[in-house]
Amino acid sequence: MRFGIKQFRIGQKDILGEVLCGRSVLGLLPNGAGKSLTYQLAALFLPRPVVVVSPLIALMQDQQQKAEGAEIAVEKLDSTLTQVQARAAEEQIEQAAAQLIYVTPERLEKQEFRDMLLAAGGISLLVVDEAHCISQWGHDFRPAYLALGDARKALGMPPVLALTATATQAVLEEILTNLHMQGSRVVNAGTERENLSLSVHATVNTEAKLDCVTQLLAEESGSGIIYTASVRSANELFAWLREHDVRAAHYHGRMRKGEREAMQTAFMRGEYKVMIATKAFGLGIDKPDIRFVYHYEFPDSIETYYQEAGRAGRDGQPARAVLLYRLEDKRMQSFFLSGRYPRVAEVNAVLHAFADADADEHTDQQPPERPQRKKPAEHDSGVAATAIAARAEVGLRRTQVILHLLQEAGLIRRSRGGYAVSHAELPAGQNLQQLLESYADRGGEDRSRLAKMMHYAETTDCRVQTIRAYFSEDRGQLCGRCDNCEQAARGNLANKHAAPAHRADQAHDGSPVTRQ
Repeated sequence: MRFGIKQFRIGQKDILGEVLCGRSVLGLLPNGAGKSLTYQLAALFLPRPVVVVSPLIALMQDQQQKAEGAEIAVEKLDSTLTQVQARAAEEQIEQAAAQLIYVTPERLEKQEFRDMLLAAGGISLLVVDEAHCISQWGHDFRPAYLALGDARKALGMPPVLALTATATQAVLEEILTNLHMQGSRVVNAGTERENLSLSVHATVNTEAKLDCVTQLLAEESGSGIIYTASVRSANELFAWLREHDVRAAHYHGRMRKGEREAMQTAFMRGEYKVMIATKAFGLGIDKPDIRFVYHYEFPDSIETYYQEAGRAGRDGQPARAVLLYRLEDKRMQSFFLSGRYPRVAEVNAVLHAFADADADEHTDQQPPERPQRKKPAEHDSGVAATAIAARAEVGLRRTQVILHLLQEAGLIRRSRGGYAVSHAELPAGQNLQQLLESYADRGGEDRSRLAKMMHYAETTDCRVQTIRAYFSEDRGQLCGRCDNCEQAARGNLANKHAAPAHRADQAHDGSPVTRQ
């Protein structure tokens, strides 16, 4: 057997049925439930290539090796390839020899790559792996995920398979809307991971938290991941554990690329007991024998928490997810949330920079004082996001978010060379404030998700039931494996075996006792 699989897991067959019939589908499968099979198997039967958009190069490399092992003609295009390697991959794509093509969302943004796919006959299926990234607006946000709907249009609207492990109803709707999948079937295999036990440890300060981590790790026989909410926490915890002779690695976005890759490779090989990391690590990591995932500080939402916790126990064997809770940790997430969305001043700067750059493209006259342009012809090349960001002195990622906002509002459009005006007058003043209301709404939703994360940390109810309810699933029975259920069971057992207690003022038959 190519894939070494004897039977389908829940959801796989339903998703394959939709894909092989040429229909778009959104699949929610728990971590370790075999999402990759749903498109790798399809690639063997569909007439044209399957293009898989993946957020991580390391994940693409891993998936490429597995596809090659299953005798699938697979290619990938990413920044790790040499010019010779990239050209060889492109030749296979141009000759329609590749059945499966892995790319980053940034690669799919490039018009020349889309032209290459179309010239080779187009594609049978566009797969968006880790599709919840479309709705993640954190400090590691990937603006290119917002452009996937445009990429689908540019490729002639092929069927889409969007895959994720966790998503609320609101996130599902956002995925469906962004990818132009409204009305498509949603296959939901649920969030349940019966081999995963959940617990929360409340700590009063950093010293207590460090002691708790050290004690917990001493009980672990396998390897695992400890997530921190900041680079600073990752570095401090890494230093602490190394001082206490724990075989620890660390991983975060401020490390050099080569150092990150070396740490990840060594961890995957089993050279370290624990990987200390920010959320930059782990998306799609296929290490089945991870026995534990700790969160040193609580994350911004239950979906983020459960997505990361689900990287433990992918082999189906018992694993545990531990949250170390300290009320003061809320300040860190609140700080991140405060800078998540564009501010009015930033939008104004991008608007003026865009108007100036657009004017330079089409006229030698000085740009007007207020951003105002006539709609350009369809053949206009447009202005690159990098040029707009440089003029506006706003970061590229933030600029791309703002440009997406303006595009959603119908004020600008994507063109072959970047962005072009599609409205007679760009907004200013009150109109601009109204345009930002959707982002204010997002801020409120973020605060609500953070509050629910805190509720999860503080609840005395069954934690699995709390997670089921969060994802709009039936609460079902008590899980019996979280810390709250275990504590309740111990309490019931203690009460059952305790000697009968009688009040001093009652006889054994319950009648009052007359005191002399």
